[in-house]
Amino acid sequence: MVSHNGPSLAEKLRALMASRLDANGRAHTSRSLSAAVSALPGEHASVSFAAIAKLANGSQDNPTVGTIVALCKALNDVPPAHLLPHESYNDLAALEAFESPDARRVLALLNGLPESELHNIIAALEQRRAELGLEPATNAESGKEKGKRRRRRSKDEAARYAADALEGL
Repeated sequence: MVSHNGPSLAEKLRALMASRLDANGRAHTSRSLSAAVSALPGEHASVSFAAIAKLANGSQDNPTVGTIVALCKALNDVPPAHLLPHESYNDLAALEAFESPDARRVLALLNGLPESELHNIIAALEQRRAELGLEPATNAESGKEKGKRRRRRSKDEAARYAADALEGL
């Protein structure tokens, strides 16, 4: 079994089944999700209700990529990465935002900026969302202690660190 932090595949799948409604406006059951997968257009994996039940109760935790993709598509296009066992993929709102090419462009532009600049940009975006009457953006990381984020070294710092490490050999 893969070691990871945060919710398991079963917990994430159950949460999605409860929050993403079926064609009748109700929370998904194993049967309704299996029917939703079968109703998907085009080529896709077939997923029985028994297989979905095993995934949802945790007795099976190693589905095929095709199964994950089909389930996510049937659950209103949830990004498949959300079901992967890694803490970076627990934030569904962030993964859904990442689906936008514009959001990926913003992230690329932010990459490498000093931390103080990032904080200024975040504050400006939060203020702009409030001005537009939008809900505050949630952050799955907000419950974690601040200051634990790993600081990236500059090229000079990295070179000095490497030289110091080599001298110690």
